[in-house]
Formats: sequence, structure tokens, C-alpha cells
Amino acid sequence: MSPTEELVDLLDLEELDTDLYRGTQPVTERARVYGGQVAAQALMAAIRTVDPAYAVHSLHSYFLLGGDYAVPIVYDVERIRDGRSFLTRRVVARQHGRPIYYQTVNFATVEEGWEHQDVMPEVGAPDTGFDLVEVMRRGGNAEADALGKEWGALDVRWLGNTRYGLEPDGGHVSQARMWIRLREGLPEDPAVHVAAFTYASDVSLLGATLSVHGSNPAKVQMASLDHSIWFHRPFRADR
Repeated sequence: MSPTEELVDLLDLEELDTDLYRGTQPVTERARVYGGQVAAQALMAAIRTVDPAYAVHSLHSYFLLGGDYAVPIVYDVERIRDGRSFLTRRVVARQHGRPIYYQTVNFATVEEGWEHQDVMPEVGAPDTGFDLVEVMRRGGNAEADALGKEWGALDVRWLGNTRYGLEPDGGHVSQARMWIRLREGLPEDPAVHVAAFTYASDVSLLGATLSVHGSNPAKVQMASLDHSIWFHRPFRADR
């Protein structure tokens, strides 16, 4: 089974009861559960309680405790609001009888509306960037190879503005710029694409906070505390 197929399996939750789901764990050498995995599985749990006529437009969440890879995570969905145009769900992820993560998700009916878009910044092409695992190795991250295996489904190319052993970009010292997608094609189900992007979204956030300080993640204790995503339109996470 390819890493992408393993990720799709990771997002396929087991239904235990009404609005109650259980997620599997990946085979990994790491001690703590990757935050993007918890966020993505929680989002899939919320989506399972919503009619396909509604699409997720935002999620807001808090990481409370580190997850344990040795046991599954149970996701309890609360139906906060069911309106004609908007739905709201709250998901609690639990392990060992304790909440480790909270997520609130809003859904909206899919319809035409006003659109606008800023001009995309000037950035290098994906082939000018550095592979994620190589960047972590240069930064002395002891978990680089383990993360490379666990995140094998992701194609991440860091551009030259990171302090992880590469030349910093003086014009963008407080930003982390990269290209990211799934390495292989995903199923057509839009839920898989938003969940796969949510899984990938936690890869880079902490690195952006360090670049302006010239610090190295291998020398700093870091953890995701809160996480938000706005989904502006349908997309494919494999392109």
C-alpha cells in the first residue's frame, strides 16, 4: 500500500454509535500523534454528520494534550446548529478518557457568490525548493527520517526563506513559503481532499514562527496549541 493510500485509510473512521467515531493510528517511530492527523480525523468525523449539500468553510481548534500512538482516538461530534444555510459541529477527540483536542466546524450550502483574489506573490517554482525531509535533516531534526516516513504521502517543497540550515530570505524573514500537495491522486470525494489538506496544514506553521528569530527547531521545544483554516472554494489536494 502506498503512503497516499495509507493516508486515505487513516481518514476512513469507524462509526461506533450515532455521532461517535474511532480513528486508526499509523505505523510510526514517533512518540506523539501528529497534530494534523487529529485535526483531519476530527474534520472527517464532523463531515460524516452533514448532508453532502453542505461544504466545510472553516474550522477552529485547540490542542489540549499530546496524543498517544498506542491507542485509537475516539471522536465525539455534537450537532450545535442545523440551519437552512449553515451548520455547526463541535468535535471532541478523546484518549484514555480525557479530551486531547477540540474542533468547531462550520458548513455552508454550496452556492454562487461574489469572488475576489489578490495577486499571487512572486515565488519560485516547486522544483526550485527543497524537499521537506532534506530541510529537516539540515536543521538537525532527530525525527527527520521518522517524519519523512509518516508524512510520505505529502510532497512538500520549502523555498529559500527558511533558517533550517538554508540561506534566509531577507525580504520574507517572518514567513514560511512552500509548495505542498499529495504525491498521488486521491479519490474524487471532496471530503477526502479537505481532510487531506487539513492533515498537511500542520506541517509548516511552527517553522514560520522561528524563521524571524533565526532559531532552529531542533533546539526549541515546540507544539501546536491552536489551529484554524478557512476553505474559500472547492479544490483538489493532489494538484
